[in-house]
Amino acid sequence: MRARIYQPSKTAMSSGTAKTHIWILEHAPASARAVDPLMGWTSSDDMDSQVKLRFESKEAAVAYAEAHGIDAIVREPNKRKANIRSGGYADNFATDRRGPWTH
Repeated sequence: MRARIYQPSKTAMSSGTAKTHIWILEHAPASARAVDPLMGWTSSDDMDSQVKLRFESKEAAVAYAEAHGIDAIVREPNKRKANIRSGGYADNFATDRRGPWTH
């Protein structure tokens, strides 16, 4: 059984980093998905691919995988560089700006 352990990235809909501090263990699909001929739904007989386990730390996720005999690959997250300006938010309204500020 293969799985991957990763830390989720932030959503594209917000600039916040909520729900990105946990680690997730997610199983790889063991079989291909099939389309139901009557309803057109996509289904699979693999129950493990539907399970996402959440952990507080990477070490806890790795320990769980080792204890249950799961072959897991750990993907390290790409950290964002902080966008901190010297003036901060007040720099948007600075009166000593070199050029005209427009939208």
